[in-house]
Amino acid sequence: MNYVVKGIEPALFAHLRGADDETLRQVGARRVRADATPGFPCRVSLEDARVGEDLILLPFAHHVADSPYQASGPVFIRESSLEGAQYHNILPEQLRVRLLSVRAYDGQGDMVDATVVEGAEADGEVRSMLAQRGVAFLHVHFARRGCFAARIDGVTRA
Repeated sequence: MNYVVKGIEPALFAHLRGADDETLRQVGARRVRADATPGFPCRVSLEDARVGEDLILLPFAHHVADSPYQASGPVFIRESSLEGAQYHNILPEQLRVRLLSVRAYDGQGDMVDATVVEGAEADGEVRSMLAQRGVAFLHVHFARRGCFAARIDGVTRA
């Protein structure tokens, strides 16, 4: 099964880039500076920020669905990330170096399967889960912190 890993659409955060601390606070966000790599995974670029790079830490509704499984949580967004990443048939390094929780959802947004896997071994699990009957997409979370990392969609080739 072919797949694409997608970063969050950066336009969703355009109003926060360069915002002052009070504006960020009003939406439950704050500016942070990366002091370690890895450690500050940007959900737009799907890359870890470099030491000294500024990010915005904010709440993000990553699973908006008419389902009991709707969910939100904290994400880091690099202020310099202006284009959403897409990786075809390969997981970005940010995912390959962490323990992952992979969650499979159907077209109604209900979770139908889930597993925990080391990122370096996740490619096969991703392909297998996407091939399951009724699976519409996957959400990947960083298993240790539980934070949303990326969405993965299956791709059929013509």
